[in-house]
Amino acid sequence: MMEAPMDSKTRDLLRAGARGLFGAMAMTGMRTLTGNVGLVHETLPEAIVMKHAPEPVRRLAVEHRVALTEAAHWSYGAVAGLGYSFLPNRVRANPWCGPAYGLLIWLAFEAVIAPLLGVRPARRRLIGRLVIALDHVLYGVIVAGRLAPEPGAVAQPVGDGRQHHVVGGARPRGGNQIEPSRLET
Repeated sequence: MMEAPMDSKTRDLLRAGARGLFGAMAMTGMRTLTGNVGLVHETLPEAIVMKHAPEPVRRLAVEHRVALTEAAHWSYGAVAGLGYSFLPNRVRANPWCGPAYGLLIWLAFEAVIAPLLGVRPARRRLIGRLVIALDHVLYGVIVAGRLAPEPGAVAQPVGDGRQHHVVGGARPRGGNQIEPSRLET
């Protein structure tokens, strides 16, 4: 028996969640590197786990607690990736939208969520704050699909017969014509 093909909305949501997951994983790699060279010490996700996780989680061996914290961070990243997919196409078509989205997540977390949870970010030197900002920019670039455009959006002909590339996974809502403002040649 042949499986029914996945509808495009479901496929788009899965892709958005996967981009969020992979973006959060890339952040983990960047934080591992910057932590090992002494630029970043404690992150907000680590501080939240230490303050709010149940006692059995806080008593875990450090490496198990770190793994659990990363899994939670990856889950948040996947959910935020889904959130990005709900922005209007005209907004997502802007090349700065993804990086700005990543920075806004970080700022909202530090300014709103962390204080609500009673967690303060560790005091960081300017370089540490820049590194955290940069890893959120990296997240936004990945979530926006700048590194891996939508499969059908790589090259599409437009009325003049030339090939144009759709940026940021922004696709038109109907019809085959793509507005020039959403294109890169």
